[in-house]
Amino acid sequence: MPNAVITGTGGYVPPRVVTNDDLVQQYGIDTSHEWIHRRTGINERRFADEGVGSAEMGEKAARLALEAAGLEPQDLDMILFATLSPEFCFPGSGVLLQERLGLCEGPRARFVPAMDIRNQCSGFLYGLGTATSMVQSGACRHVLLVGGETHSAALDLTTRGRTVSSLFGDGAGAVVVSASDEDRGIRGWWLGADGRYAEVLCQKVWDIRRRPFIPQNEEGVGQVEPDMMWAHMEGKRVFRAAVERMCEAVLTACTAQGITGDDVDLWLFHQANMRINQYVANTLGIPDDKLLHNIDRYGNTTAATIPLLLDEAVRSGRLQPGMKVAMVAFGSGFTWGSAILDW
Repeated sequence: MPNAVITGTGGYVPPRVVTNDDLVQQYGIDTSHEWIHRRTGINERRFADEGVGSAEMGEKAARLALEAAGLEPQDLDMILFATLSPEFCFPGSGVLLQERLGLCEGPRARFVPAMDIRNQCSGFLYGLGTATSMVQSGACRHVLLVGGETHSAALDLTTRGRTVSSLFGDGAGAVVVSASDEDRGIRGWWLGADGRYAEVLCQKVWDIRRRPFIPQNEEGVGQVEPDMMWAHMEGKRVFRAAVERMCEAVLTACTAQGITGDDVDLWLFHQANMRINQYVANTLGIPDDKLLHNIDRYGNTTAATIPLLLDEAVRSGRLQPGMKVAMVAFGSGFTWGSAILDW
């Protein structure tokens, strides 16, 4: 059985910087830099321009990952796209990315399968487990995994929505997972979910059980109530569950691999809230110099946070061959996951 190795990484964030003060001055939100930073660790985030979606940002990250892997899009056997903010209800962003990569036209057209993964903040790790399985089974040699999000278009950027809207930003990260005979790569992945809390953190927009699934006015125009249109989060409940499940996921991964936290050289936590990550790190005794952060600059980019962190670690030289890396995430669903890899 071949090993599944990450052979290339890429990341992209849009150029527009939105600081905490900008939320006050440009959007009129009754908040402050101090209030946001104290609770989340966020200083700023990136917002995409109107007309830019998750697949477009994902393409930019994907091309960097392919270049780093020494591959062309036509070398891919599969595309996985993790997102909670696809361009449309359907189809998913994966097929849009496939077309943007030039796989559907010309003499080298290659109609590789494209799958969307809808596990929100845990989406990248669910995707990593899928990519690893595809490679190790022999079904694929090269899998492109992208996490891309365009949150800014679907945030309630008013005082009413400040507790959620201050958290999120836009961006994309990508990796290429390839088959290799080298003794390294993704050693294992562990995933979990608890659907009892599906509505504790959610953005419904519509309910397909209703007839019609979006209420209509007398002219037949769909109208979405604020409690359906915008994200809903029971913050304290999410915080407690995130700490508990992230610690559990880390311990499960280390136990399965027969290692301790001291054996890990670099930790990549999902960037939802700096306070959650600090609490988890303190509980597990993880030193600050082994834990990377970018939430202060990008906010929560959901499925993109871990691949963005990974790409930054690679391109800055922080991540070196031979290092052992641990990843962990928690998000809506509730869902969670972890992974261990030897770089």
